Amino acid sequence: MLDATTPGQHPPTRSASAGGATSRGSLLNVLEVSTSPVLGVTVLWSLASLLDGGIHPEYLLLAVVVFAMTFPGPSRLNGTVRMLLLDVALSWATTFGLLLAAGWTTGYVKLFPHEVIGGWMALVPTLDTAAWLALRAAAPALVRWQGPPVRALVAGMNAQGLQLAHNLQDARLHNFHVVGFVDDRSRERLPAEPRFALLGRFDSLADVIRQQGIDHVYISLPMASQPRILKLLDDLKDTTASIYFVPDLFVTDLIQSKPTVLCGVPVISVCDTPFQGMNGLLKRGSDILLSLCILLVLSPLLLALAIAVKLSSPGPVIFKQRRYGQSGEEILVYKFRSMTVIEDGAQITQARRNDQRITPLGAVLRRTSLDELPQFFNVLQGRMSIVGPRPHAVAHNELYRKLIKGYMVRHKVKPGITGWAQVNGYRGETDTLDKMEGRIAHDLDYLRNWSLKLDLLIILKTIRLVFKDQQAY
Repeated sequence: MLDATTPGQHPPTRSASAGGATSRGSLLNVLEVSTSPVLGVTVLWSLASLLDGGIHPEYLLLAVVVFAMTFPGPSRLNGTVRMLLLDVALSWATTFGLLLAAGWTTGYVKLFPHEVIGGWMALVPTLDTAAWLALRAAAPALVRWQGPPVRALVAGMNAQGLQLAHNLQDARLHNFHVVGFVDDRSRERLPAEPRFALLGRFDSLADVIRQQGIDHVYISLPMASQPRILKLLDDLKDTTASIYFVPDLFVTDLIQSKPTVLCGVPVISVCDTPFQGMNGLLKRGSDILLSLCILLVLSPLLLALAIAVKLSSPGPVIFKQRRYGQSGEEILVYKFRSMTVIEDGAQITQARRNDQRITPLGAVLRRTSLDELPQFFNVLQGRMSIVGPRPHAVAHNELYRKLIKGYMVRHKVKPGITGWAQVNGYRGETDTLDKMEGRIAHDLDYLRNWSLKLDLLIILKTIRLVFKDQQAY
C-alpha cells in the first residue's frame, strides 16, 4: 500500500472518515485477538473462586501461561461453523495437552483441585464456541457501528476491477462503499455495470478523489500499462487517499502467493509450497507424532494382516510401487499386496470394480483402506505425509501431465495417505479425464488453503469414509 500524503496547493476536501479510515473497526479487531485468551483466564479464576476458596498465586501464574499461549487469538469470523467448532476444539485440546504434560512433568498439576481443572477443561471450549458464534453474528453490526464506511474508488473498469468492486461492496466483515470507477473509455465501450457509476477519466482522478471524499483508491490496470500507472501515481501525490495497486497476476493460477523482500528486492511468489518455515515444522512434527501413535496402536493388526496376506496367495506381503514424490522425485510407496499381478512398468491398468486380479483378501483390504497402512512407514521415512495429494503411478503421471494443465504442481509437496480430493468424491478409479481433472483441482485447492485445521478435517472425514465409502475396490 502507498499512502500519498504530499500536500498540494489546494487542500483536498475529504470525508469525515479521512485519514484514519479502516474497513474493519478497532473494537472488532480487539475482540478477535482477545476473546479466547480472556475467556480462558476468566473461567479459570471463576472456578478457583467458587471451588478453591479464591485466586491463589498458582492460579495467577497459570493464568499468565494460558494468556501467553493463546494471545493473540486467531480470527474465526470467516469460514463455516464446522471449521469454527473444529478450530476451537483443536486449539484448546493443544493448549490443555501441553499444560497437562508440563504439569505432570514438574508436579505443578498437584497444586490444583481436580474439580477446578476438570471443570475448566470442560467449560472453556463450550463457552469459547458460544462466544465466537455470538461474535460472528454481531460482527457486521459492530463494523458498521464504529464509523462511516471507507469510500473506495477503482481506476480501471475491467474484469479484475469489477470483481474487486463487487467483493468490497459485498464484504460482510468490512465496511466499504465503492463510490465508482474512473476509466478513459466511454460507457458504450465498457462492460455493462449498472451497480457502479463512471465518475470520470484517468486524468480527472485527483479531482474526483477531492470531490467525492475518497479514502482508498485501487488501481486496476494491466502491468503492460506501466506509463499510465506511473502517471496516475504521480497525480495522486496531491491527495491524502491511500493507494493500492491491484496487479493482474490473477490472470494466472496463484498458489501460496505472497509478497516478500528477497535480498532487498520486493518479489511476489506466484506458485509456492505452503510448508515453509514454521508451517513446515508443524506439518512434519504432526506427521511424525501421528504416524508413531498409529503404528504403535495398530501394530497387532499390522502383524495379523501381514500373516494373512502371506497365507492367502503367492507373492510378497508388501507391494512396492514407484511413485512421484515431492519435486517429482521417484519414491517407493508401500502397500499390503492386494492383487495376484504386480505391475510397475510403463503401462499400468488401474484397478476396476470386479477386477479379476484382486484377491479375496485384497478386496477387503482395499474396501477398508487397510492396504494403505504400511504407508505410515513412508511418512516416518519423510517420503510422504499423512495428508496430501495422493501419489499416482509413474506411468499415469507421465500420461496426465501432458493432458492436464498444472498437473505437476501437486508435486510441490509430499504425497499423502489421504487427501482433499479423496474425501470429496475422487477416491478410486479415475477412468475419465474429467475425473482426473476434478482430482487435480481439489489437490491444488489443498495447496492454496492448507492449514493444520484442514488436515485434521481431512483425517476425520477419511475415518468416516472408511466405513461407508463405495468407491474403493
